Amino acid sequence: MTQQVSRPMGEPVPAPTAAPLGFEAGMRSRAERSSGLEQDAVESEPTAGSKPPQDRQRRRKPLLVRIAVTALLVVFGVVFTYPFIWLVSASFKPRGEVFDNQLIPNTFTLENYVTVWQEAPLALWLWNTLLVTVLAAVTVTISSAMVAWGFSYFQFRGRNALFGFVLATMMLPGAVTMIPTFLIWNGLGATGTLYPLWAGNLFGSAFYIFLLRQFFLGMPRDIFEAARIDGANNWTIFTRIALPLMKPALVVTLLFEAQAAWTDLMRGLIYLRDSDTFTVPRGLKALVDQFGFGGEWHWEILVTASVITTVPMIILFFIGQRSFVEGIATTGSKG
Repeated sequence: MTQQVSRPMGEPVPAPTAAPLGFEAGMRSRAERSSGLEQDAVESEPTAGSKPPQDRQRRRKPLLVRIAVTALLVVFGVVFTYPFIWLVSASFKPRGEVFDNQLIPNTFTLENYVTVWQEAPLALWLWNTLLVTVLAAVTVTISSAMVAWGFSYFQFRGRNALFGFVLATMMLPGAVTMIPTFLIWNGLGATGTLYPLWAGNLFGSAFYIFLLRQFFLGMPRDIFEAARIDGANNWTIFTRIALPLMKPALVVTLLFEAQAAWTDLMRGLIYLRDSDTFTVPRGLKALVDQFGFGGEWHWEILVTASVITTVPMIILFFIGQRSFVEGIATTGSKG
């Protein structure tokens, strides 16, 4: 129950007190500000389907950059592939049309490919080159990987200084060591054979040692320590753990050395004398002497032989392209 307050008879009832003027003005100003903010938000809100100008400019710039980069890559691709396309086209042309600079032959012929196999022991040269390439690539990959593993995994005094000496050998020009190396192989009675073209890779290469060492340094050392705790020795850790993990880097080394051995002309000129031991570059030099500058000028045979000897390298690159790109990316980001 509410208790009513009794007032004396005749006393007037007090009127309700009015709010101060300042309070009312403050409330009105707040209401006006809030309504103004709502109106600004409604006006600034983009309509459906419209995008702010800044976003359109930001998206337009990457699009223009992609178009420019694509156009630049196309131009460079054409520049680098045009010589080989011309070479293939010239191999299907007769002698008088080799240098007409037309990619589509006016007279298409396969006679050049028949003639080149008849005029030169190309199959024997390809076999010699394949043998040298495989032996050179495999031996330098294994030996360089072993040396790189030693420089990256084992801790010993003078390790960095010794590694610096290994890298310093890269600064020696090939002409400086050419005569001493020839005297060594001549003393061993290996001149005129294929041994000087690949046996030197048994001792590794400074460039590949550096490349593989950078990859080894990027591997977590805890993996090798865990294997050692389980009882694995150094050779087991290297062959069963380290080598499988560095497959991309090994593929890069194999491809680099395979390309270098396949196109090596200098050592063929120095050590090979008999045509039965010629490699492809040395054999092409013999063909140039016979059909080119020797006076007959049968350039259609030379370009055909060049196409035949170039195709294996293209096939090899496409086979190992994925591992090659992966190996370049990983070895470039290690260390």
